[in-house]
Amino acid sequence: MQLQGTHLIAGKHTARDKDSFRAQDPRTGQSLPTKFFEATPQDVAAACSAAAEAFPAYVAVSSATRASFLEAIATEIESLGDTLIDRCNQETALPAGRLMGERGRTVGQLRLFASVVRDGSWRDLRIDPALPDRTPAPRPDLRQMQIPLGPVAIFGASNFPLAFSVAGGDTASALAAGCPVVVKAHPLHPGTSELIGEAITRAATATGMPAGVFSLLQGQTNAVGAALVQDPRITAVGFTGSFRGGKALYDLAVRREVPIPVFAEMGSVNPVFLLPGALEQDVDQLAEGLSNSLNLGVGQFCTNPGLVILPEGPKADRFLEALGGKVRGCTAGTMLSEGIAGAYRSGVERLLAHPAVTQLETSQSAGAGRATSYVFTTTTDAFLADRALEEEVFGPATLVVRAAGPEDFMRIARHLGGHLTASLFGTAAELAEHGELIQLLTRKVGRLIFNAFPTGVEVSHAMVHGGPYPATTAVAVDSVGTAAIRRFSRPVCYQGFPEAALPAALWDGNPRGLVTAGGWGVDTVS
Repeated sequence: MQLQGTHLIAGKHTARDKDSFRAQDPRTGQSLPTKFFEATPQDVAAACSAAAEAFPAYVAVSSATRASFLEAIATEIESLGDTLIDRCNQETALPAGRLMGERGRTVGQLRLFASVVRDGSWRDLRIDPALPDRTPAPRPDLRQMQIPLGPVAIFGASNFPLAFSVAGGDTASALAAGCPVVVKAHPLHPGTSELIGEAITRAATATGMPAGVFSLLQGQTNAVGAALVQDPRITAVGFTGSFRGGKALYDLAVRREVPIPVFAEMGSVNPVFLLPGALEQDVDQLAEGLSNSLNLGVGQFCTNPGLVILPEGPKADRFLEALGGKVRGCTAGTMLSEGIAGAYRSGVERLLAHPAVTQLETSQSAGAGRATSYVFTTTTDAFLADRALEEEVFGPATLVVRAAGPEDFMRIARHLGGHLTASLFGTAAELAEHGELIQLLTRKVGRLIFNAFPTGVEVSHAMVHGGPYPATTAVAVDSVGTAAIRRFSRPVCYQGFPEAALPAALWDGNPRGLVTAGGWGVDTVS
């Protein structure tokens, strides 16, 4: 397939004679052939206008047809075959095996959301029948359901060029809710983005979707994203990336004349607490697990274990010796771009220069664009004295904090900001002994993990991929699993309406057989 380097706006390739850029192969630093055009303010406005125009028609599409649209996207992505994997490998240096797995996750997400659209569970139907004889005042008939917000702006992520980008979970959940989508492609993989954008466009055409249901904008400047978030037709934003980028978009969105919700996932160090019982087990296996998690994807995962807390003593020393040996044997990997590699080196240099931080171990030396793994150690008091030690270093580096005892575990947990995950390693009996710690961590993270490392996020109904600020800007929702759809919907209540004027989903007897929170009896609840 010949890449065009243009934008896809309402099903049509568009490009103005504007600034251009090229993707680079991170392994060589060489530019790839296709030239991509920077979106202009006019391009942004055209995409947002098309999305707003498509919204009423897309809302009117039946659930079955909308589900078929999502499934058609998945099929079109699969039909790209090796063309997609090869181009993505060129732009990201991610190995083909990893990319094929990520493609599987991407199409799996689309098909999962198609099933949610069909069963209607996301609508959260609720009915309180009228109580005309209630005293001292009668109750009117009340019926509630979720409805889509409107056009959504989605920002592709650098580290997941498929599963968190053009057709990733943000787009899948927004389209499932009934929201047209305008995607800002990530500039590190514009060719991959165009291929996926074409797949979505073909699926939209094949299933009869309104043209503006999907648009794709290219660009490497902040101006494109800023214009998109500030366009008055955009009603919500989905973003995965750096704290700086996510906070900037959030600030723009809330300062609009009409503020809009932003779900920005912005980074996390995902603390790992090694309880004393964990160090009584096979420390070599535990060290290997931590090293593997730390170095997975060259550390370029939002769930990378960047902070480890353990009780100091001879057993901790044995574990750290084993961990050092595992990390020492790691091979430096190519990062997604020289810019990301440079930011990683800056974070490492900050830790190397810190007077209370000691370098425990490092892996083989790295060349340009490649990342050496690091393990650092510090004390509880030093960690608590400097909030900067909790900041994410995006890459294969972790900071080990030596705790004097259980009270230090509590002090550290109280000190923590918001994170995506927290992991606890130990025995089942220790969980009861550390109930206060667990309760405290539930207020700090979106996912608590027992005896497993945080890398690896299952796409399912129960998964939570979110957390309190600064991990995200929206603690009440998350971005992975079927609950992610709630980011792009809102509740509306109908009071006293005759049945004929209600949406069919809220009619008496549940004629569509949708999953409901109540009102039709437990036999209809699943």
